[in-house]
Amino acid sequence: MTRFLRFTPAAFAVFALAACNTTDADVDRALDPLNVIDETNMSDIMLNAAAPGEAVSYFQRAVEEDPDRIDLQRGLATSLVRAGRAAESLTVWQRVIDHDAAMDQDRVDFADALIRNGDWDDAQAQLDATPPTFETYERYRLEAMIADSEEDWDRADSFYETAAGLTTRPANVYNNWGYSHLTRGDYEGAEELFLQAISYDPDLFTAKNNLVLARAAQGNYQLPLINMTQIERAQLLHTAALAAIRRGDVSDGRGLLNEAIDTHPQHFEAAVTALRALDA
Repeated sequence: MTRFLRFTPAAFAVFALAACNTTDADVDRALDPLNVIDETNMSDIMLNAAAPGEAVSYFQRAVEEDPDRIDLQRGLATSLVRAGRAAESLTVWQRVIDHDAAMDQDRVDFADALIRNGDWDDAQAQLDATPPTFETYERYRLEAMIADSEEDWDRADSFYETAAGLTTRPANVYNNWGYSHLTRGDYEGAEELFLQAISYDPDLFTAKNNLVLARAAQGNYQLPLINMTQIERAQLLHTAALAAIRRGDVSDGRGLLNEAIDTHPQHFEAAVTALRALDA
């Protein structure tokens, strides 16, 4: 036998009251957590996948609409740095670290922006204000760069070594470390570090170019036995040629420039210009 639910007039009154009391504001509040999740996903997409300029525009609009959200302020500061506008990011980073919800990583990122802007002392102050227990690859990489700027080589080596041990992709650390040794005049040490960088990232052209410079500084103009494309080979020959000429080995430099021009699959304007200048 089918049973029917019986509603009393009081029950209908309750349902009617509930329906009357449901407002647009209630709906907005109920959906707000979903909006935050969607915005967080969008922020991640803009930071990781969008063009830097696009990301800046997105976060500028978002911050104007909700200026109290630290994640949006953080996104704007990060995207400005990515877009090569570190100087503009500084005021935004200052607002981030002044926020009650600021994190230790924010100070490290602020220090990175300060270094990009040449504010070495302020960058050190931000790192000093970060608890010593906050040990990350980014922090020690920046500490190493500051030590380099002060020519405190022992501290720099210690920080570079620590940074390399805190990341699974240390190619850039070894490249920076090698460049540090290059500026010190330790060409053999630099060569070894650049080779380590390339072993972790065979496509890191900066390390390849620096490796050629380290070898050329020792009078060795032969290209190292590493993987390289035809265009890379031509560019590295050009680097070796200029280094040879600066060392006074003009004949070697001329030969390397000719080889670079012959190697490049297209017209190699930079090498042609250098050769003409040398002949003149």
